[in-house]
Amino acid sequence: MAEVSASPKSSFNLFKRWFFEGQVREVEGPHEREGQHHSHPWWRVMCLTGVDYFSTLGYQPSIAFIAANVLSPVATLILVLLTLFGALPIYSRVARESPHGEGSISMLEDLLPRWRGKLFVLVLLGFVATDFIITITLSAADATAHIVENPFAPNFLEDHRVAVTLLLVAILGGIFLKGFREAIGLAVFLVAVYLLLNLVVVAVGLYQVFTHPQVFPAWKDAIFALPNVRGNPLLMIGVSFYLFPKLALGLSGFETGVAVMPLVKGDENDDPKKPAGRIRNTRKLLLTAALIMSFMLIASSIATTMLIPADKFLAAANGQPAGEANGRALAYLAHHYLGDIFGTAYDLSTILILWFAGASAMAGLINIVPRYLPRYGMAPGWATATRPLVIVYTSLAFAVTILFDANVDAQGGAYATGVLVLMSSAAIAVTLSVWREGAIRYVFLLIALVFGYTTIVNIIQRPEGIKIASFFIGAIILVSFISRALRSTELRVEGVELNETARGFIEEAKRGTIRIIANRPDRGDVDEYRLKEKEERWNNHIPSDDPVLFFEVRPGDASDFSGVLRVRGVQIGNYKILRTKSPAVPNAIASFLLHVRDQTGQIPHVYFGWTEGNPLWYVLKFIFFGEGDTAPVTHEILRQAESDPSRRPAVHVGG
Repeated sequence: MAEVSASPKSSFNLFKRWFFEGQVREVEGPHEREGQHHSHPWWRVMCLTGVDYFSTLGYQPSIAFIAANVLSPVATLILVLLTLFGALPIYSRVARESPHGEGSISMLEDLLPRWRGKLFVLVLLGFVATDFIITITLSAADATAHIVENPFAPNFLEDHRVAVTLLLVAILGGIFLKGFREAIGLAVFLVAVYLLLNLVVVAVGLYQVFTHPQVFPAWKDAIFALPNVRGNPLLMIGVSFYLFPKLALGLSGFETGVAVMPLVKGDENDDPKKPAGRIRNTRKLLLTAALIMSFMLIASSIATTMLIPADKFLAAANGQPAGEANGRALAYLAHHYLGDIFGTAYDLSTILILWFAGASAMAGLINIVPRYLPRYGMAPGWATATRPLVIVYTSLAFAVTILFDANVDAQGGAYATGVLVLMSSAAIAVTLSVWREGAIRYVFLLIALVFGYTTIVNIIQRPEGIKIASFFIGAIILVSFISRALRSTELRVEGVELNETARGFIEEAKRGTIRIIANRPDRGDVDEYRLKEKEERWNNHIPSDDPVLFFEVRPGDASDFSGVLRVRGVQIGNYKILRTKSPAVPNAIASFLLHVRDQTGQIPHVYFGWTEGNPLWYVLKFIFFGEGDTAPVTHEILRQAESDPSRRPAVHVGG
């Protein structure tokens, strides 16, 4: 018998099922959801954040020298002071305020009500996307630099840096398409080996500085030769303070540090709502990571600035190859002072941790959508599946890599912009949260102003970051509001809860035909309901001896998309009223009608009056404010929710 091959249609269906299977909640990584995984000691979780934070040592010293030249150690010292006395206090407070990994974005969402908070979050998500996409592309580009400059690498790779970087990004995307499961043990191993090798390189570098007396005087002479400094200490500090925003990518690990809080083991008697042990251990994590990184930043800056000739840092330009230390200053020292065997081991360690930083960023990106946008009704259906998101983000990473020609230095500004905006928003959130706590508010206000200055200067000096962020912000807002409009006729109610009085009204009404008059709440007195009942009985031909219930929905926060519908019963005179509050009036009415049908086994009837006015205005009013031409929208929601007309609650409009 001839073998029957699968039809093209069945093959497509199999591919479609595979492509859309695997919801975002299954993705693991440094942004995992609480309750999915076991907690770990804080030092192990620190290694998970370290794949992002500590991996910047692969390119930070080079970027620092290109930005500040021989003033790199001074600018780095300012960066370290901002780390210890700015970022660390801010994120220690964020850890206290959001111990379940919500982070500073969630704090601002709570502090800013309604659409203002939602729109602000969408803007911040654009900067988060910038941060994470550039993390992927910058890490891959720097990994390429370590591959290409290794003495054992084939020479032809030098002319194909973009291709190698795209290949690394494609491998990362391919692994996520197959299904990526990150193990915290792997992060511990990579970070431990990487930090150990960096410590050896830095120690050897500092030894060379202190055992060669001519090195320090040569650096001093170079500073005196700078035309805008000429050895003046105040000018050195002033120029360094102006230049240090270009070094700000050395602050990249703090937001991740609070995002992984659900993985940090606390005390056995921790209060789930305010886990003091987890907060304390997260602060240990942040402090230890900051101290390690501060030491490594200063030591690496001193060693690379004083030992590596300036021409070795040159970026690729006009067809000329980049300098040997460009994007890999510590690797240059490793090869130069410890030999190619040790240097190659250092390169391999750096490549692996940079790749893992990209995986961390990809996992974070994939988890952005379900953490915020579905709650706003601003995520299309396909965005809940992992693989479509991987395709989108990988394509964006390809575009950014090609746009920046896989150049580490060129991407530094965009990366720093994403990091600084997030840190500035955290500083603002903390300042607002402590504003009523006395003099401490002025400390956090000062920190917020410093971060604000740093962000503005970085944007002015390197505008490419804000351009990329603007693209992401625009795309997120556009897709979000299109999705919100398309999903506006969903039920948008997670459950219906009736108090005892409301249940009693329903039980009494089900003895006959359940007739419900939708009423826009006004004065709430007997005359209002008497006139409304008379009007609807006349317009809709309701028999005079049939009892009716009134159903009133007060508009809530229209920026919310869904929630639990809590209905309470109130009797005013002889009139029985059911009252509730909801972000969308028609959706609440439809959900309540379906609930009544399911609970009583009867088809309820609801009665409306005609709404007069411009239909387009009512459509926009419904999408953004949850109100509008209620009757037809309620009918449409019911039609979509119940395909069988015989089981669908009846909608009547008279007038």
